[in-house]
Amino acid sequence: MIRIEKATKEHWSEISEIYREGIQTKNATFRTETPTWEEWNASHHQHSRFIAVEVNEVVGWCAIAPVSTRFEYRGVAEVSVYVKQGVVGKGIGSLLMEAVIKSSEENGIWTLYSSLFPENEASVKLHLKYGFRRIGYREKIAQLDGVWRDTVLYERRSKKQQLL
Repeated sequence: MIRIEKATKEHWSEISEIYREGIQTKNATFRTETPTWEEWNASHHQHSRFIAVEVNEVVGWCAIAPVSTRFEYRGVAEVSVYVKQGVVGKGIGSLLMEAVIKSSEENGIWTLYSSLFPENEASVKLHLKYGFRRIGYREKIAQLDGVWRDTVLYERRSKKQQLL
């Protein structure tokens, strides 16, 4: 049985290990090192942070980060979903995505955004499953280990939030 819980500082060692695994795949992020708790905490919303737990082991996490400090963009956030290697295919990503969507809408977020490597097919499928639509393509946007990489942009507009 997998349960979803709020992520806290006490979970940081497990969260950062799963993040490190994602970094090592070279298909999850441009980052090459895991941030510190202080960096990660400061860059993400305090709400809409979750972990997936299976038999007392953290097997995934998700969180959202503001895309801008400008007031007008207060309801737009970038979503991250990471699942521990070795447990992919158990529906953990779906459970996390459902939790982060529900929480984001309860906290006034009207648009969720993701920038994905097109090679990360599992993440692309997860986003499409939850109503994200492709809104753009950035060719050779940045380098990872000296190699130019493309990203595909996806967004999900809340049907529950009134647009101002």
